[in-house]
This record gives sequence, C-alpha cells and structure tokens, in this order.
Amino acid sequence: MRESSGSRVESETPKRRLSRRRFFEGLAGAVLVLGGVTAAVRTRGYALEPGRRLLTMSTWQFVVVQHAARRIAAPDQAGDASIPTADDVDVAGFVDGWLGRMGSGVRRDFGRFVAYVEHVAPLREGLATRFSRLPLSDQDRVLAAIEASSSDLLRAGFDGLKSLCLMGYYRDPRAWSVVSYDGPLVGRPASGWSGR
Repeated sequence: MRESSGSRVESETPKRRLSRRRFFEGLAGAVLVLGGVTAAVRTRGYALEPGRRLLTMSTWQFVVVQHAARRIAAPDQAGDASIPTADDVDVAGFVDGWLGRMGSGVRRDFGRFVAYVEHVAPLREGLATRFSRLPLSDQDRVLAAIEASSSDLLRAGFDGLKSLCLMGYYRDPRAWSVVSYDGPLVGRPASGWSGR
C-alpha cells in the first residue's frame, strides 16, 4: 500500500482463479498417480513356482494366463488321470515362449488384454475381485462374457488367447488322445507315435 498526497491508494492483489487448463492438468496428474498406485497394488500377490523363469511375461501376466488356460483347456471329464491338464503340458510356458518371438506391439497388446481379463472383465460381470482369484465357475462366466462381447476388439482378444492356449495344449503328444489323434505323418516312427 502506498499513500500519496493525502489519499490512500490500495493495490489489490488479483484473486487467482483456477483455469480449466490447470484444473484438467491437475486432474490428469491425480488420475496418473492413482492409476500407478492402483496398478502397484493390483499386481501384488502373484507368485511363480520355484525355478520358473519367464521370457517375456511379468509374473502377474503369467498367473492370469495359467488360470485362463486351465479354464479354456479344462478336461470334459474331471478327475480322469489320462487327460493331461493345462498345467501338465505347461500351456502358460508355451504362451510366454511364443510371445518372445513376437514384436513389441503384439506383446503390448497381449499384455493389455490380459490386464483387461484380470482387472476389468470381472467388474463388468459384477464380481469384485480379480480373475485369478475367482472360483472356477465365475472364471468361466467372465471368459464366456468376453467371448460373447459386442466389442469386436474383445472378441478378437479372446480368440487370440484361446488359440494360444489350445496350441499350447495340443502341441504336447499327451493331449493327442483326447481328440483321438495319433500324431503327424511327417517323421512318424515305424512303430507309430504311441510305440515310441
């Protein structure tokens, strides 16, 4: 404040208003921070079996693919010891190896789809926990909803995941008998594949 010739002149400090731009920048920053914290929390609690080394997938992605593969390649006859499980033939390990031969764009898109399966798809079905922690019947429900989605992108993602799981499952000769397949003709031993 300054006085001059007996009159008082006050300098006013302008009131700062929050501009729309500043507001949205702050909001975007808060969303990023919250998203990072949420991602850190939601990707905890996953573990690999001892000795398992991953080529491309993170631990949480591998666990989600394991759970999805168990449902996609589930035996029709539960408890039949002659039918190998997805874990027996290491379907998730196959998917990890396959992704290692793909470009970074394919790996990125696959990772995004796996994140959708784990975190978003259960919520869309009214389930409050992540896919890998759901009971088997709820996992089936979530996968069926993705497969029947009105979104072409989600259906394509499911088709890709299903194809990888089935390639991983049926590449193993132990799974051939499930579909009465006696093995490829190329390189067939004279005694047949079963007589090896």
